[in-house]
Amino acid sequence: MNPATIDEWFPMEQQLKYVALLKGRVGVTRRRAEYFVRLWAYLLLKQQQELGKRVAPLTQLQLPEGFVPCSHREAYEIFYGQKNNGRGSDRAAGLMIDQLVALGLIEKDFDGNTTCIRIRSSLPNPEESADAKEAIQLVPDDFDQRIDTIPVANFLARAFVLNKRTPAAPYRIARILRRWAEQYPNGMRVLRRCDNEHIVGFYALYPTATESEKNFFLPPNKSLYLLSSTTETDPFKIALPGDLNCTSIYNRVWQIDTPYQQRVNICQFLEDSKKTLIQMQADFPNLCDMYTIAIDPANELLASALGFQKNSYNSQRSLFWMYVPLDKYLALNIKQALSVLPLD
Repeated sequence: MNPATIDEWFPMEQQLKYVALLKGRVGVTRRRAEYFVRLWAYLLLKQQQELGKRVAPLTQLQLPEGFVPCSHREAYEIFYGQKNNGRGSDRAAGLMIDQLVALGLIEKDFDGNTTCIRIRSSLPNPEESADAKEAIQLVPDDFDQRIDTIPVANFLARAFVLNKRTPAAPYRIARILRRWAEQYPNGMRVLRRCDNEHIVGFYALYPTATESEKNFFLPPNKSLYLLSSTTETDPFKIALPGDLNCTSIYNRVWQIDTPYQQRVNICQFLEDSKKTLIQMQADFPNLCDMYTIAIDPANELLASALGFQKNSYNSQRSLFWMYVPLDKYLALNIKQALSVLPLD
C-alpha cells in the first residue's frame, strides 16, 4: 500500500464528507481533520492488506482493529502525498500525529522501534449524519447510578486516553462513579438522547473538603484519579452538605460524545452546569472557586473561553490546573463566550 496514493483508494469526495463531520469540534482545524481522515483510511487499507483481505477502494470508513504500524515517513506521504510542493517533512508529520493524539482522535504507541497508531474517534456514516442531527433531541438529566453507571463508564473509557488502557478501565470508572454518587449525587448530570435515552454527555462537579484544597496547587497529574489506571486512592475528599468551610468545586469531568459536539448541545449542557452550581450553593453557601484540569488542547480552548485561567503546570504531561471564580462563571453569557470558538 503506497501511502502517497491514498486518494485513489479513498476518493476525495468521500474524504470531504468525513471532514465535514469533524467541523466544529474544539481544536480540530480543517487541515487537521483532512490529515486525520487520510490517516484513518490508510491504516484501514494497510491492515486489510496485512491480513490478506481483498483490498478495494473504500466507500466508507470502519475502525481498524487495534494498533496499526505507521512510520513518520508513511505519515509524511499520507499527509502531503504527491501534492506536497516541498511542504512538510517526516518531523512535521510526527508533530501532526502528536496533535491528533492530543485532540483525542488517535492513540500512539512506540516500543522503541516501531510507531503504532489506533483510531479512537468513531464517526457516523456521513449519509446518515445530517438527518440524525436534525432529528435527535438531547435533554440534561440527573445521573441515576442504578441505570447510568455502566453506560457512562463505557462512554468515558472510550472518550479519554487512559494510561496504558486495559479492559478493566470501564469497570474501575464504574466503581468510582458509584462511590461519588453515594457521597454527593447532586453534582452529577448526564445528557440523554430523547429518542432512546442513551447517554451522550456527562459531568461531575465535586465539592472539595478543605484538607484537599492543597491539591489544586500541586502537579495536576497527581489528581487524575478517574483517568488513571494506577492510582488507587482518591487524593480528594468530598465535603458534606452544610460544610461552611467548603469553598472549592472540582470539575472532575465534563464530556460530550464526538458526534454530538455541536454548539447548541455544548451550550445546553454548560447552561445546565450553571443551574447545578446554583443548586449546590444551597448545600455549600461559601462556594467561590472552581478548578478543572486541561488534559488536552481542546479542553484548554473550551475552558479558556469560559473564563478559566491557568493555575499550575506539569511540564512532563503538559497538563494544567485551571481556575475561575465561581461568581464570574455564573454570570457568564455562555453563547457569547463560545462565539470565539469555531463550533458547528
